[in-house]
Amino acid sequence: MKQIFNPYLPSYEYIPDGEPHIFGERLYIYGSHDRFGGEDYCVNDYVCWSAPLEDLSNWKFEGTIYRKTQHPYSVGRNILFAPDVVQGKDGRYYLYYSVADSAIMSVAVCDTPAGSYQYYGDVRDRNGHVAGSSSGDFFQFDPGVFLDEDGRIFLFSGFCPGRLEDAQGRKFVGCHMCELEDDMITIKRGPEIILDRNTPCPEEQRYFEAPSLRKFHGRYYLIYSVRIGGLHYYISDRPDGGYRYGGRIHSTSDVGINGHSIENPAYPNGNTHGSLIEIQGNYYIFDHRLTNHSSYCRQGVAEQVWIEEDGRILQVEATSCGLNRGPLLGIGSYPAYIACTLIDQNQYISKEEQKKRGICITQEGEDRECEPGQFIQNIQENCLIGYKYFSFTENTKVTFTVRGNAEGKIQIRTTETGKIEAELALYICSKEWKKVTGEFFVRGEKSGFYLAFVGRGSFDLLTIEFEK
Repeated sequence: MKQIFNPYLPSYEYIPDGEPHIFGERLYIYGSHDRFGGEDYCVNDYVCWSAPLEDLSNWKFEGTIYRKTQHPYSVGRNILFAPDVVQGKDGRYYLYYSVADSAIMSVAVCDTPAGSYQYYGDVRDRNGHVAGSSSGDFFQFDPGVFLDEDGRIFLFSGFCPGRLEDAQGRKFVGCHMCELEDDMITIKRGPEIILDRNTPCPEEQRYFEAPSLRKFHGRYYLIYSVRIGGLHYYISDRPDGGYRYGGRIHSTSDVGINGHSIENPAYPNGNTHGSLIEIQGNYYIFDHRLTNHSSYCRQGVAEQVWIEEDGRILQVEATSCGLNRGPLLGIGSYPAYIACTLIDQNQYISKEEQKKRGICITQEGEDRECEPGQFIQNIQENCLIGYKYFSFTENTKVTFTVRGNAEGKIQIRTTETGKIEAELALYICSKEWKKVTGEFFVRGEKSGFYLAFVGRGSFDLLTIEFEK
């Protein structure tokens, strides 16, 4: 079995808002689809990836499962926002989605988990009124669909920005829920407010979007996103109410852990969306990170989490090893883009200047469905790049593949603020990739790997190779 790291899909793939589901013996990821270099969220069609449960490193591209052009009527930007999928009682698979600017929940259906979905209809009440279509309706956004063991079907939704309603008078009330009939589209009960926006709570815990309901050991976990600061959860002993706040599960910027905050993130802050799943007795949180100085180029990441006997989930840190179930081997070549720490002390310059000279993870070429090529761009003084974790047992040297115009030293640490373990002289003046090698003799079963540059100029980083 080969190793797996974050992001878990190929570097050319931008799948945020990932909802993981197990159908048969495979794990499927359903999410939005960003476009590299795009100027809005989710502008590509829905695609699907899957992996066998026994080998989460072996991801397969299932292809396009639903296109924007399949939605039967035009709404606003005609962009497919975050979806979710559930297998209905009839054995078919139902894909729930909301077209940007619609405030309506639409449904497509397919006979297989990753086949060609076809439009089925819009979620409506028994009188035929489409939820979210009229002033005064609750705004439908970010579906989280759940089929309970007793056969009841729940659809969670809700967006909660600063304003109270949209231009058409649809209301932003918080997180709300409908119970559906067996046809998967007719509202049997609801909508009912589950997390009221007016309930007093600390701002860093406040519901913003992305509800996803999961059940483990008889407890219901309502995973959701705050405005900035990661994925949090509420917990209850029933699916349709009684929820109490649990905590933060994960932040790709390590907000709330390791001394990091919204003002001092370990990785560029942005929106988030994902969910929990149990795979062969282990639990994983799926989330996404930003790249390319943009909120529109997001990639899926995942981490193992642990559920305590009392049901609590303690926050886990962002790592590079992710689904690997342990540190990466400290021997071999790794792409630089798997960095989980990316700190630029120059981050408070303007957005325009950031795009010109700020550090980021990016790629060359156009958006595509093949060929890797991501790298870290514009490494300079006052930047820190970090990887967690490696098992260093045999390494004696490290090689960086770099290009750019820079003169100085690359300093290496095993913790974010620890002592310097090695230094490599760097003198590079090249538009082509070149290799720079130095000694790196560190031992540890679980060690971080951090690098900083001291000197003049800037450079790009493509790969890191640890050698005996």
